[in-house]
Amino acid sequence: MPAVAFLSLAQKDAVAGFLLGETATERAAAPESEGDVLGSEPYAHTGYNRWLDTNGYPAVKPPWGTLNAIDLNTGEYLWRTPLGEFPELTARGLAPTGTENYGGPIVTAGGLVFIAATNFDNKFRAFDKSSGKLLWESTLVNAGNSTPATYEVNGRQFVVIPAAGGKSRVDNPSAAYVAFALPAAKKGASK
Repeated sequence: MPAVAFLSLAQKDAVAGFLLGETATERAAAPESEGDVLGSEPYAHTGYNRWLDTNGYPAVKPPWGTLNAIDLNTGEYLWRTPLGEFPELTARGLAPTGTENYGGPIVTAGGLVFIAATNFDNKFRAFDKSSGKLLWESTLVNAGNSTPATYEVNGRQFVVIPAAGGKSRVDNPSAAYVAFALPAAKKGASK
């Protein structure tokens, strides 16, 4: 239970019993054994634990995060691309590995996919909706762990992202909303 670190051991046991349909009397009367998953570590009371290698990276083959386009009529992937990178691995020449992502994309009428959900590289990216090709990226002051928004002022389209570092920092004084103007539409062309 990753979001309940504030609960005591007794409270966690009570929640586990409730989820399993046990009454408080049944739970109290049940002997704990070493084979009892709810009463043994690391499953019951340690919260959500990531499986990491000795360097702190996910202990599975990359990519560790992707951006995907799926045909909703067939369920088939149209494209997928690694999303995010660990700057220290990129500096060593490794291909983008993808990272954990917290936040979703938006898609503009012009076919751009904007996303800033990556947790370690603080980048805001634009992809081509049809191909998944990276078209643009900018480094933010912090991770943009949320879904961007788009708006229009005097006929000009903007995209904005809160760059507060949500999952990577707490009480961050450099948090900011960052807005980017899309290129002005050419006369006679649609957005």
